[in-house]
Amino acid sequence: MASTVTRSGSAPAAATLRQDTWWVEPLLIVLTLGGFVVYSTWAALQNAHYYAAPYLSPFYSPCLYATCLHPTFGGGFREISLPGIGILSPAFLILIGPLSFRLTCYYYRKAYYRSFWLAPPACAVRDAHGRYTGETGVPLILQNTHRYTWYVAVLFIVVLTWDALLAFRFPDGLGVGVGTLVMWANVVLLAGYTFSCHSCRHLCGGGLDVFSRAPVRHRLWRLVTRLNERHPLFAWLSLFGVGLTDLYIRLLSMGVIRDLRLL
Repeated sequence: MASTVTRSGSAPAAATLRQDTWWVEPLLIVLTLGGFVVYSTWAALQNAHYYAAPYLSPFYSPCLYATCLHPTFGGGFREISLPGIGILSPAFLILIGPLSFRLTCYYYRKAYYRSFWLAPPACAVRDAHGRYTGETGVPLILQNTHRYTWYVAVLFIVVLTWDALLAFRFPDGLGVGVGTLVMWANVVLLAGYTFSCHSCRHLCGGGLDVFSRAPVRHRLWRLVTRLNERHPLFAWLSLFGVGLTDLYIRLLSMGVIRDLRLL
């Protein structure tokens, strides 16, 4: 301890006095989140290989265009064409909803604030920014919309659940394939992430002064509280889950792999 003591009123010259590998966690987050952003952007740009009957990639669900082969709602809109770009991939329109939920998530804020913005990168490590403004100005004030994006995320859970149900309906009849299990695992992980959210917990028990007057909400609050304790775990598992689900369906569509029919 004597080696870390500085003169009263002065700050250490180094960014931190820590001797451990504190930089590993923010580095891993940069690589993981950065890799997911690169892959999801690339997948959205393809506007192809997102459907292998009866499986639909979550990046392209629900199918918005009438030209989509997957009968999510039995119809769709006309394709949007942009000058100099061509047909706009529907994935860019769809990903706005889930992205807004994850981007404003309380846990992900901590993750990318520390890793990408170094604000601060770890406990007892100097902030890379000279001053702190909080989330009171543009664009960070938009973080306050998280409680509203939760409703959008729930809507996507409903849509993906419907897609998972359709994953039992093969061209030759009802059945179960590995892809069916993959899609259901993706729905379960995304539901775990969505319903373990702090906003969901507040919706169940927030604003109550006496729990005994609302026993149903109290039970829901206790359930969500247990899920909320594992919110970071669901955040990462669901991120890998949605990416791997798209990759599995993409490889099926490209003919790289074959789907194993279980039933």
